[in-house]
Amino acid sequence: MGKAILLLDDGRYFIGKPLGAEGETIGEVCFNTGMTGYQEILTDPSYCRQIVTMTAPHIGNYGVNPNDIESNKIQVAGFVVKESTKTPSNWQSTKSIDSYLKEQDIVGIQDVDTRAITRHIRDQGAMNAIISTIDSDLESLKKRLAKAPNMCGLDLAKEVTTPKRYVWSKGREVKYKVAAIDYGIKHNILRQLEGHGCGVTIFPAQTPASKVLEFNPDGIFLSNGPGDPAAVSYGIESVKTLLGEKPIFGICLGHQILALALRAKTFKLKFGHRGINHPVKNLKTGAVEITSQNHGFAVELDTLPKNIIPTHINLNDNTLEGICCRDVPAFSVQYHPESSPGPHDSRYLFKQFTELMDAEKN
Repeated sequence: MGKAILLLDDGRYFIGKPLGAEGETIGEVCFNTGMTGYQEILTDPSYCRQIVTMTAPHIGNYGVNPNDIESNKIQVAGFVVKESTKTPSNWQSTKSIDSYLKEQDIVGIQDVDTRAITRHIRDQGAMNAIISTIDSDLESLKKRLAKAPNMCGLDLAKEVTTPKRYVWSKGREVKYKVAAIDYGIKHNILRQLEGHGCGVTIFPAQTPASKVLEFNPDGIFLSNGPGDPAAVSYGIESVKTLLGEKPIFGICLGHQILALALRAKTFKLKFGHRGINHPVKNLKTGAVEITSQNHGFAVELDTLPKNIIPTHINLNDNTLEGICCRDVPAFSVQYHPESSPGPHDSRYLFKQFTELMDAEKN
């Protein structure tokens, strides 16, 4: 096995061994603290243009299977692990993590100190990085890395959205007609909506509000996705038009876009929230939910206008995790109630969406 190198934007570098495809990749390096769910993480469109470092030391123990994907391909720019499992053990497994990455031409690195990488990102903040298995010259790597764009100002929703409208249906009974705006939607969100009686039609991110209203749904769902929410100007303008027309439920990027449409502001977190054990307090009930999270931006709590009520707060850093509107039927959360991977504490939110649609019908 040859050599691989991970070089961070501030000059810190780590030498390890190749994982996945040979080659070179650039992205914003981040870390995820989940001990399971690596396949869902790899295929989550919210990780577009990001190099994900897994803090758990052994990745790939239970292999890869076709049931645990969150989109139709691997979405991460690169993958960093301490040690990958060559021989996975699980009855559903069809291949190893190394084979999976190679198949889809994803460059990774292993046999590096992921604890040191994580501590560095946590202390210095998120930054761009490059992984290379073909060039170990730091100066030439630095030159290519310097040309990479910063995540701030990047509209990545248009890179991961569906190119055309489609229907998600597994033949279940449909009670609600839902239009989902795809900024990078995960399959398990669609499964949860379907499980709550929703027939879901997915629309491209740049669909005008008029086309969505022409479809005449019972409710509108704003999906998760990657990049800077403030850069998704077309999404913000569309939601401004949709507000008050139909009940709206947003998750992750959809939450941020809803907040921006309501004239709040967003900001970039120092190193983001990515894991499956983040405590969030429900301000209405007082209950603490253990949540699955994946975001690098957040909504500024102090910028909420008077018609927005904060509903959830992150207990690690007191950032805003949920809102609802006083004057229109709309609410959203920053975290991932579909929990794939993660705990199921917050799945009640899908029922809350159906109740909102019921209220508007009656």
